[in-house]
Amino acid sequence: MTTSFLDPPFLVEEGPKGFTRQLERLLGLMAFTDVVNIDGPGDKGADVIGRLKGADWIFQAKWKMSGSVDADAVDEAHAAMQHYGIHRAVVVTNRVFIRKAQERAQALRDVGINITLWGGRQLSTLYERVPDSVKPFNLHLYQERAVEESWRALSDTGEALVYLATGLGKTVVAGRVLRRFLLANPGAQVLVTAHMVDLVEQLERAMWRDVPKHIPTRLLHGTSKPNSLPGVTFGVAPTARDYIEAGYSPGLVIVDEAHHVGETGNYATMLDRLPEAKRLGVTATPWRGDKYDIEQTFGEPVVRVSISQGMKLGYLAEVKYRVFADNIDWDFIRDASEHGYTIKDLNKRLFIPERDDAVKERLEKVWDQTTNPRAIIFCQTIEHAERMRDLIALRPGWERTATLHANLKSRERRERLLNFRSGEVPILVAVDILNEGVDVPDVNILCFARVTHSRRIFVQQLGRGLRLRKGKTHVEVLDFVSDIRRLAEVYDMREQVSEDEIEHVSIGHNQFVFEDLHVRDLLEQWMADVGDLGGADDNVRLEFPPIEGV
Repeated sequence: MTTSFLDPPFLVEEGPKGFTRQLERLLGLMAFTDVVNIDGPGDKGADVIGRLKGADWIFQAKWKMSGSVDADAVDEAHAAMQHYGIHRAVVVTNRVFIRKAQERAQALRDVGINITLWGGRQLSTLYERVPDSVKPFNLHLYQERAVEESWRALSDTGEALVYLATGLGKTVVAGRVLRRFLLANPGAQVLVTAHMVDLVEQLERAMWRDVPKHIPTRLLHGTSKPNSLPGVTFGVAPTARDYIEAGYSPGLVIVDEAHHVGETGNYATMLDRLPEAKRLGVTATPWRGDKYDIEQTFGEPVVRVSISQGMKLGYLAEVKYRVFADNIDWDFIRDASEHGYTIKDLNKRLFIPERDDAVKERLEKVWDQTTNPRAIIFCQTIEHAERMRDLIALRPGWERTATLHANLKSRERRERLLNFRSGEVPILVAVDILNEGVDVPDVNILCFARVTHSRRIFVQQLGRGLRLRKGKTHVEVLDFVSDIRRLAEVYDMREQVSEDEIEHVSIGHNQFVFEDLHVRDLLEQWMADVGDLGGADDNVRLEFPPIEGV
């Protein structure tokens, strides 16, 4: 049985992409930080970049089924150093290097070009020297409680549900629960599953810190279908379901973004086939469009911390939220109270589409007043995002603004995110792709440009800017609403963070500002009658009291 993620047979079965991922895991144990996998066409000879004690390193991974690595690999690494301006490089293989490769590396070192070779034997030596796992960091009290309550629920009933708003560390909690299970159940198999390939890959990287080094991890998706699944498997839902139907039987199933679990579908099928497996669901947004209650699958939440609570407790970045609803058709408002309109009808007639140049103008003003600004603009469609990007890029300094959406290849998305994090790209214009599973803590400006309603998507997108980061004082939110439920959602959040009945609601430095006080007054009158409008669907028909003062 495999006992190391660097065992030669395991690395052979992993293939070239899997070998590069196992290298990433090793670097984490060696105290490298900011480790990024850039493997793919156009990588200029660098598969992984990492930082150790303030210095960047390039790694070129050379997986071999058999045979050895020649001198060309050394020259490729040298070319990558020149391209990226990095002065340390390592060529890594699961096999051995021929003599010419060793001589070429030595010749370059003799002239001050630092290229090191790691073969299979060196990997084994490094494995023995690294610690059992990455040193754990201290959890916040609510995270410790989530771990303890999850473990208690799994022990008592076999199921647990954790609801932590975006930015509050649900993956951290799941990882600590995973570690406790692995230590309590030596040799156990665990499945961590999600609905997207990008997300399961991110989960594997995030949870390496909690998996003891003697336990291997594997990816499971459409193009990665290993013959065996020892240790912890990170699988996309459809492929994981197929393996379970073929006999794979993990003792624990962790479902990330658990709001995707429904009464039917891949998750329902796999969990029905695993009646003895313990199950943990984690999510930032528990609502589903089909109204299925995920508590039927995971039980009542063992902990629940909303965005509003996270703001109050100081675990999320401070917010200045500005609602721009000056695109409301007040002529329509005057007779709205005399009719019963569906939400769909209201949204068509209530809001006048905001001009893109007006959005740009508001963004410029906030940008110029923000220290080290970094912004994300959310658009409804790819066409709108591309058009907005072209407009935004006209301003000097914003020329490298980039779009991020599902039509881009995975490598293109990864490169644009990396360039955004480094500051090379000042603004991202996104369509949905940043809703789940993407960590961009440097963001301090969010702009919602004509985004239609979805309570879950709204909360996820808002959460992109709430993560704390050293030097980040607060996040500016510009919301150009085009859905009455969005107004209600913001109004409700405003009420949750404070009981003050004034136009500028402030808790510490948190502010929810309605730029047009008529909008605030409108909502105060309407919300009294319509209740939970934020969760209503398009066909709900609304009856409002007469509106005064407009």
